[in-house]
Amino acid sequence: MIVDLDAGGTDAERLARRALEWLVAEGVVLAERTPCVLGQPLGHPPGPHWQRAVGDDWDFEPWDGLAVHTRRTGFTSGADLPGAALCPRCGAPAPLDDDATWRRFRAAMRVWHDTGAASVGCAACATAVPVPDWSWDEAPLAFGHLGFEFWNWPELTDGFRARLAALLDGHRTAYVWGAY
Repeated sequence: MIVDLDAGGTDAERLARRALEWLVAEGVVLAERTPCVLGQPLGHPPGPHWQRAVGDDWDFEPWDGLAVHTRRTGFTSGADLPGAALCPRCGAPAPLDDDATWRRFRAAMRVWHDTGAASVGCAACATAVPVPDWSWDEAPLAFGHLGFEFWNWPELTDGFRARLAALLDGHRTAYVWGAY
């Protein structure tokens, strides 16, 4: 899954259209929408050139499609939660197995989902950091208004992720990888 960390609600649709047009033109996915993504009514099935997204080193062909999310969402790989949140200012880990720390993050994630703005203070550097700016060890999370969920695909290559990110107006992106 590729998540645009900077797209707001107003530009998510525009950027999604631009990226989807490119994905279809490249043959990575088809323009038609079918029921090919678990938990979504419709998605875009793999196209005839889906390998352009995954390169030559893959163990299986994608059997599901692409879901494009254009609303405020907390994205996860579906795996266990991360062991720690990592402060982007000072790099200090905030261990999420500590109940008090996890409650602070969980409450901020909920506020961010409901309102679009929430921060968590870093215990090490005392900086209030917006929820989408934190990074996560082990099982990544990402928070944004725009996400490209390649359901049951081999791992996407660095080059493909960079080409897709280039279509997103220079925005920061996160790659959430794992078993969805």
